[in-house]
Amino acid sequence: MFSTIVVPVDPSEPEFSKLSLEAASDFAKRYGSTVHLVCVLQVLPGLVAEYLPPDYERQAVDSTRAKLKELADTLGIPADKAVVSVRVGGVYHEVLDEVEEIKADLIVMSSHRPAMSTYLLGSNAAKIVRHAPCSVLVLRPQD
Repeated sequence: MFSTIVVPVDPSEPEFSKLSLEAASDFAKRYGSTVHLVCVLQVLPGLVAEYLPPDYERQAVDSTRAKLKELADTLGIPADKAVVSVRVGGVYHEVLDEVEEIKADLIVMSSHRPAMSTYLLGSNAAKIVRHAPCSVLVLRPQD
């Protein structure tokens, strides 16, 4: 049913992604899917970047990739069915670019409960749902 699943995650908030990781793992076990864990690192403003070491971005990408691999190891699926990707840019643009590049047929993601600010500004989850070329499963934590 689903052969390629993308799960946007923030390794600094593993508890937030727990539901989406569990759901993706269940789909992968049931359908033999490949799960792509994707983390998007924000572009640093030039003023901030000039105070960081020249290889800061590479270090951040490498560190994030290692954290994603640790998360992938907890999925309980074969190692060749768990892929990690670290991208740099705007969250929803990069997630959607990843989805299109790998021809994913499902995005599984966690989302916070909506607040007034998301009604006015929109959230990354809402933008992904609105523009995704495939099915999207959005999971919210239970109260």
